[in-house]
Amino acid sequence: MNITLICVGKIKEKFYCGAVDEYKKRLSRFCKLNIIQVKDEPNEDGQQKIVLNKEAEKIAAKIPKGAYIISLCVEGKQLSSEQLSEKIESLSVTGESHIVFIIGGSLGLDDSIKSISDLKLSFSKMTFPHQLMRVILLEQIYRAFTISAGITYHK
Repeated sequence: MNITLICVGKIKEKFYCGAVDEYKKRLSRFCKLNIIQVKDEPNEDGQQKIVLNKEAEKIAAKIPKGAYIISLCVEGKQLSSEQLSEKIESLSVTGESHIVFIIGGSLGLDDSIKSISDLKLSFSKMTFPHQLMRVILLEQIYRAFTISAGITYHK
């Protein structure tokens, strides 16, 4: 299974970088993980739509052809860890070998990216920093694989 994260912006804080590295290491036994960062656009008042559009163009250019696209957005569907595990497992059984998760920047995701998504996923109605969301997503992907493998990580 190939998992790609396309994320807007770089992680600057060392503690987030350390957590990302830890989950990359843990996930290496279950999948091939690729994290792609696209540059975030400066956000000026009244320019939000332009910023979202520019970021969407960068994101779209990085989406591999034929991949199953999951966009993280607040209005998406909320799944339990077990349901996410079942989703990933069912995709692999039906021949989907590449899943792309997309995390937007501070303004979220442009509608053009949401519209091409196979699944819109929400972790909460709350707002999280997009750098922290990367760590949370990686942890949940790792948890999903351990659930499928019957490993006791998930309690």
